[in-house]
Amino acid sequence: MNILVTGGTGYIGSHTCVALLEAGHFVIIADNLCNSKRDNIEKIIEITDTEVIFYEIDVTDKEAVDILFKDYKIDAVIHFAGLKAVGESVEMPLAYYYNNIVSTMVLAKACEKYNVNKFVFSSSATVYGDNTVPFVETMDLLPTTNPYGETKAMSERILTDIAKSNPAFSTSLLRYFNPVGAHESGLIGEAPNGIPNNLMPFLAQVAKGKLDKLKVFGNNYPTVDGTGVRDYIHVMDLAEGHVAALDNLTEGVEIYNLGTGRGTSVLELVKAFKEANNIEIPFEIVDRRLGDIASCYADTTKAKKILGWDAKRDIIAMCRDAWRFEKNYKE
Repeated sequence: MNILVTGGTGYIGSHTCVALLEAGHFVIIADNLCNSKRDNIEKIIEITDTEVIFYEIDVTDKEAVDILFKDYKIDAVIHFAGLKAVGESVEMPLAYYYNNIVSTMVLAKACEKYNVNKFVFSSSATVYGDNTVPFVETMDLLPTTNPYGETKAMSERILTDIAKSNPAFSTSLLRYFNPVGAHESGLIGEAPNGIPNNLMPFLAQVAKGKLDKLKVFGNNYPTVDGTGVRDYIHVMDLAEGHVAALDNLTEGVEIYNLGTGRGTSVLELVKAFKEANNIEIPFEIVDRRLGDIASCYADTTKAKKILGWDAKRDIIAMCRDAWRFEKNYKE
């Protein structure tokens, strides 16, 4: 199929492009490069030995999106493009609401106009809010801890309502947990512009000496060691989950958690990074961060049963692959 991947030069998007190409699909990438780099396209091509098409556009721009849909017969959309930092969303709510929700609506309108009925949406475990773990797809959503989570929940509702109104429309809403690691080639990985918002790239930059020490946001949560617990999933497992979702689209809406089903605390991740790479990580405990919750991990039963998908790579592999990429990475 011809797959439009929005945000396809970003962290999760680029790895999913690799997985799609390796599965035999043709990929068209749309990205405004606000938090990624153009050379990821060349790296995707190098890994897969397959060409891709790239449009440097913002998918909130309906005219630019319309031109893309006119240029290519799109069979399916995988929508990653969006702002994604929980803390930043609390500080900049309007930017998050506009970018994340308008982009979904613009793409949905284009799909309606050009009769594209396959849509995979990059959602987030953040929509569960401060719920009881493990998070199950049937839970009531409590995304009110931060605007980022609200934008994901709203986009889910938009796509669900479209599916109700159009029986031919098939959408998978993929709620994923905490992607980490990198492609085993070391060519692509998580390389945010500026100071990282996510734990693993921050940790890797400390290991590299680019940053002095890791800030651990809070050590008084009701968890195994007082630090926040998250379900870390290798980004290539996550990418393969998108291919599985695409291959198993059915009419209507399906929601899947993509995680490992296991929680790891911040300090446990620091310990695993040391074990995988033999590097000490200096850290300091600082105040909790706005919008964070104590514990978050998935029930992955549904994805295993319906998609036949399961996360295969462990926390040591995640740390090893993340460090390999960071060592290779040049600004």
